[in-house]
Amino acid sequence: MTVLSIIIVSFNARADLERCLDALRATPPATPHDIVVVDNASTDGSAAAARARPGVHVIDAGANVGFARACNIGIRASHGTHVLLLNSDTIVPPHAVDALFAELQRDPGAAVAGPRLVDEAGRAELSFGRMIAPFAEWRQQRLARSGQVDQLTRRRHYPDWVSGACLLVGRADADAAGLLDERFFMYTEDVDFCASIRALGRRILFTPAVEVTHARGRSVASAPEATHAAYRRSHLAFYEKHHPAWAPFLRLYIRLRDRAR
Repeated sequence: MTVLSIIIVSFNARADLERCLDALRATPPATPHDIVVVDNASTDGSAAAARARPGVHVIDAGANVGFARACNIGIRASHGTHVLLLNSDTIVPPHAVDALFAELQRDPGAAVAGPRLVDEAGRAELSFGRMIAPFAEWRQQRLARSGQVDQLTRRRHYPDWVSGACLLVGRADADAAGLLDERFFMYTEDVDFCASIRALGRRILFTPAVEVTHARGRSVASAPEATHAAYRRSHLAFYEKHHPAWAPFLRLYIRLRDRAR
């Protein structure tokens, strides 16, 4: 019986994807698992490279369908009782997957678990926070620049969301939440997903007991304009869904900022 399905979305990130898969293969999780790569029509050989690795099931999305929809394709095609959403630009150290699964298992009130994320130099990422809202975003940005991120990420607690770069969820909870909202092409889909799960009375767990490397920023560096445009669209869609009264102000702000660039 497959207990854990590891879902990795890939888009023109062959080197990162190969490194991610090689790390998982070097010390495979002891938890019975499968690995599903959903390729968003990459042109760099990502899908072929993934297929060359034993035990990896590759699904061609047929187009760049975005992160949320690709995750849903992978979730629906997999069979684990739990699902681990994992970015292709992560490196999972030995035993980390099993440790994250154990953290979730020992907390019956939690539906989602996220680990401490660090960059390749070991610097912590603020990979959790309060529900996105105007003042919460301002606070999140201040915290991220405060020099306190290392300290903030040393505490086990229940935030409103954890990063979708490495997010473990029970399949029953994911199904009850309706999976990821596909209106979010890229960015904020993890915050929205966690909000849907919290609306069901379940909790989101952040645990510093597990650490995963996240080489963030690769997509921005490779296609900055497209990435920023996708962020703006998802950000606005998030406000239209969760804070409709604020959406016109955000739309105006985006328009003015784009004119000033």
